[in-house]
Amino acid sequence: MAMLHINDGNYEALIQTLPEPILLDFWADWCVPCKMLAPVLEELAEEEGFIRVGKVNVDESPELTEAFEVQSIPLLVVLKGGEVRESSVGVKSGEAIRAMVRTALED
Repeated sequence: MAMLHINDGNYEALIQTLPEPILLDFWADWCVPCKMLAPVLEELAEEEGFIRVGKVNVDESPELTEAFEVQSIPLLVVLKGGEVRESSVGVKSGEAIRAMVRTALED
């Protein structure tokens, strides 16, 4: 699936219409660790059976950045039903992200 580009203007509409959980990546163009994480997330976004992946540029989305209390980036947040289930700061491997998502989605 294609990666979603999420911002202050489209967040509410997207989150309300997505039936499945989503992994949000809070990032910025100037963030070197964010650039290191990008290919991993792109690969996961295309992986069949993985949840939707959305990118939020912190410089372009100050409202979301504040709402999620972003202190450091990259910040990964798993949402299910619009609620934060898990979050993690820093660069992670694809396997570590998969494990974080599995944990977040356990009921």
